[in-house]
Amino acid sequence: MRYDVFGVGNALVDIQARVSDHWVAETGFEKGIMTLVDDGQQKSVLSRLDGISLNRCAGGSAANTIMGIAHFGGKAAYAGKVANDEVGEFFLRDMRKMGVTIDVAAAASGQTGTCAVLITEDAQRTMLTNLGVSATLTENDINEDELRQATYVYVEGYLLTNPGTRAAAYKAMAAAKMCGGKVAFTASDPFLCNMCRDEILALIKGPVDLFFCNEEEAKSLTGKIDPIECAAELHRYAENVAMTLGANGSLLMHEGAVIPIEGVSVNPLDTTGAGDMYAGALLYGITNGMNWKQAGHLASHAAARIVGQLGARLQNRFTPQEIAAMIQ
Repeated sequence: MRYDVFGVGNALVDIQARVSDHWVAETGFEKGIMTLVDDGQQKSVLSRLDGISLNRCAGGSAANTIMGIAHFGGKAAYAGKVANDEVGEFFLRDMRKMGVTIDVAAAASGQTGTCAVLITEDAQRTMLTNLGVSATLTENDINEDELRQATYVYVEGYLLTNPGTRAAAYKAMAAAKMCGGKVAFTASDPFLCNMCRDEILALIKGPVDLFFCNEEEAKSLTGKIDPIECAAELHRYAENVAMTLGANGSLLMHEGAVIPIEGVSVNPLDTTGAGDMYAGALLYGITNGMNWKQAGHLASHAAARIVGQLGARLQNRFTPQEIAAMIQ
């Protein structure tokens, strides 16, 4: 079976809740960022959510992107590790019902990773992540036969923080290049760019064909301030760059040219998964006959629709007529 994209990432179940600033402050965690938490800390936070309306979905950066591709009708596969527990079974069902192929064996022990996504009235998200067995993904879990069927392999930067998941990421990228496939890589988070700057730059100069980042991540990696200069500097090494600018849209770099993509006006409710959906829509576009500008427009509209709703899954999918209109 041919795939548009084969994703590799930390398999997490997102548990989303709308809470107040005061509620977040009482947890003791910093608002608006992602924090890694242990089992006890996660259980404590989740217990405080009793009585609050929750939304649950298969998550993690690369999984969100892969589900975005599937939302548009693309063909996708995914490698991520879950446990043999109810949460892991939910993750697999949620991915597979969208047609995503995932065949990594469940961990023999431990618990599936979760991310408590606390959404405040200003649309900011505070993410408390317990990696669980997602951090046990290894290179042995990468099915090269499946991966070779993909036009792109998509790797999330978070995998660089752990030796086992890092080895899985490198194996996936090497396997893609050996069979003539392309590699897309996302910076994932500004803290990661600060921590792994030299390694990320080496990947951009090496196997990565398409690099996804936001403006803050690009500034951290390049040391430059102007967005166009940041994108141009990254494009010196990566064949293609997709840099998001929040409400100001995004910049694509392709064949030495800057392709500005305007933002889409939206009343923000929740920024969870906006960048992931942007990547999914762009990858769907360029693997399904769109040019880069057309794919950029689709990605911009898809990210805006995510920001205007709760959760990282498109509640209202784009119709073929809508897609045709936005890429003319």
